[in-house]
Amino acid sequence: MMQTFQQDCMELAQRKFREGKVDRRTLLGALAALGIMPAGRAAMAQGTQELVMVNWGGVANEGFGNNYGAPFMAANPGWKVTQDSTGPSAGRIRSMVTSGHTTWDLCDSSASSAILLGKAGLLNAIDYSVVDKANVISPAFAMEHGAAPYSFSSVLVYDSAKFPNGGPASWADFYDLQKFPGTRLLRRDALAVLDGIQMALGKSPAALYPLDVPACLAKLREIRRSCVFWTNGSESEQFLRTGEAVMGQIWHTRAKVLEGETNGRLKFVWNQGLLQGGIFVSPKGNPGGAMAQKLLASMLAHPEPQVELLKFLGNGPTNPRAAAVVPAEFKRFNPTDPANVAVQCTLDGTWWGENYAEVNSKVVDVITG
Repeated sequence: MMQTFQQDCMELAQRKFREGKVDRRTLLGALAALGIMPAGRAAMAQGTQELVMVNWGGVANEGFGNNYGAPFMAANPGWKVTQDSTGPSAGRIRSMVTSGHTTWDLCDSSASSAILLGKAGLLNAIDYSVVDKANVISPAFAMEHGAAPYSFSSVLVYDSAKFPNGGPASWADFYDLQKFPGTRLLRRDALAVLDGIQMALGKSPAALYPLDVPACLAKLREIRRSCVFWTNGSESEQFLRTGEAVMGQIWHTRAKVLEGETNGRLKFVWNQGLLQGGIFVSPKGNPGGAMAQKLLASMLAHPEPQVELLKFLGNGPTNPRAAAVVPAEFKRFNPTDPANVAVQCTLDGTWWGENYAEVNSKVVDVITG
């Protein structure tokens, strides 16, 4: 099964806890910043109303920290934020809304799902008189039907031991089997893969969309026999650790782990990274009504919890004030540090929302053909 970035974050958190790299208090605090709290509806004091935020599960479904939930509850007496960790897939949101029994208020989703579900009339439009667009660094993170309190990137990683004269620095290098021989690693998915191919074909990151899908598929078909494909974060690490692939396109959070645990043998570059927003959406008919908009506004407004996520899991903050309070040792690993943003390309969630299903089917056909 294809793993989401959010699910991989949970796996990384659990691994850090098992390895003794963080204590339980730190773990629960970071999970609370992600919005991960006990599944189901908690017992509440009389008169208390509830907002249900839905995430992708994982570890420590018992914590309720003071990062996202507490600031909101302090500002809104009588409201409690509870987390459901059963996974807000687009299909589940669609089924819930069309059945007329919506029980979720805010869901950790994606830009493409925000477009697909929004066009189908299944999501509440974001009320930007409540949610302040000035609290995100890019218009791509403030969509009509979703907004992003965190970010992540797909980056180029390579084994420096295989390239003593200098490794690849761009997607053009990645797809150049003559200059940089060896097996490539790609996600078994169209998103980010085709965007990288489009840059390899010479299209400017500033004018990347619409993607030339036939040309991208032809390039993928050309190198298909020199590729291996991953479906989850731990698998992407393993291909590179064992040397089965000499370079790959993986999530920046896994790239940071690989660089640290191999003492820099496996390196990654921000150049032409594919920056993406962790988009939250609100299903139509949500029980908490307009208060879900206030909760989302609170998540975007406070940079400090976002920086805590960066320090713990590597998720990029999206609040423009966050960069100034990121500790110096974490700046290089922050996808939204100004220096890193300057050399990356932000994925066009609108284009992907309109084209993902068809394009991904074609990519899978190439990969499996």
